[in-house]
Amino acid sequence: MSATAAAPLPLAGITVLTLEHAIAAPFCTRQLADLGARVIKVERPGVGDFARGYDERARGQASHFVWTNRSKESLTLDLKHPQALAILRRVLAHTDVLVQNLAPGAAARMGLSFEALHDDFPRLIVCDISGYGADGPYRDKKAYDLLIQSEAGVLSVTGSADAPAKVGCSMSDIAAGMYGYSNILAALLARTTSGQGCRIDVSMLESTVEWMSYPLYYAMDGAQPPARAGAAHATIYPYGPFEAGDGKTVMLGLQNEREWREFCVQVLALPELADDERFSSNARRQGAREELRKRIVEVFATLSSEELLARLERAQIANARLNDMHDVWAHEQLAARGRWTEVGVPGGTLPALLPPGLPDGWAARMGAIPALGEHTDALLSEFGCGDDEIAQLRAQGAV
Repeated sequence: MSATAAAPLPLAGITVLTLEHAIAAPFCTRQLADLGARVIKVERPGVGDFARGYDERARGQASHFVWTNRSKESLTLDLKHPQALAILRRVLAHTDVLVQNLAPGAAARMGLSFEALHDDFPRLIVCDISGYGADGPYRDKKAYDLLIQSEAGVLSVTGSADAPAKVGCSMSDIAAGMYGYSNILAALLARTTSGQGCRIDVSMLESTVEWMSYPLYYAMDGAQPPARAGAAHATIYPYGPFEAGDGKTVMLGLQNEREWREFCVQVLALPELADDERFSSNARRQGAREELRKRIVEVFATLSSEELLARLERAQIANARLNDMHDVWAHEQLAARGRWTEVGVPGGTLPALLPPGLPDGWAARMGAIPALGEHTDALLSEFGCGDDEIAQLRAQGAV
């Protein structure tokens, strides 16, 4: 199929209503929008999703918000207004998926739980995203990304030996958003045969713990957990950052004994190390890592980063540059694959990465990031509010 004859996106015709803020639910629903779903985002009048105010770094817009909210329609509505539920139910009559990550229990108190809606909207899929899930002793605890990373043990294995560190992006929010997204897709598929909606209960804690599988299994039955090792690997050596002679950092990783031998011969030019009993297995290299590191650093100090990377490539040793954000914007691999496009924002445009992994022949929906309440009047009119009712809602500050 040619690039100019893109196939219809698989979620075209699917409508998603979302009561969302911050990252987890917005990231989930943005990916649904990328695949063609219509996403109606409910925001607080005058303020909106509080992520709109995190910063102004993306050409006057908030960096988190522009990342997670393209291709959506913004409907301002005060959820505490007496008419709010009635308005939402009008929209739900035409909705396939309801997503929410409000405070624990808030959606249920408003009459928007799966149980409260299922009889009237039997095909509706309801996805609740929360910090700890719908039950259990932590159900009502506030949950932010840093706190969940801490509860899930991420900080215990991330950082230096002297201090823990959080992952530098919203790992727990992203994990929950991904599980919300994938399970909504599964629920839509199941509905084609069952005809019924379902409830999806996504916990940030469970999503993050799932991603912690290797450290968990490594430390099972009371065994010593992996040590914090900075950017190095806690249990494989050499694996991690090394400084070249020009002061730049190169990342490398060895996985097996064949690679260790090639590393000694082609990269270090010290073939005798390959047969040195002190370094003859990963376990032994790990035990003698300080002594081995000294030998490696002595050689690397004589090479520029480009020379070192070239040697690693010739030896087929996995390697990478230590890029900062400016390097990523200019990354030659992303440019060569045409991975950048532009999306609209109020008053201009922004670059945006195309969604990874779309099948050939699909063109992702890359719509604009909405201004707060940009679509309110049109949406209210579409779902049955007359001009007088809309004017009254505006006069009351309800929208």
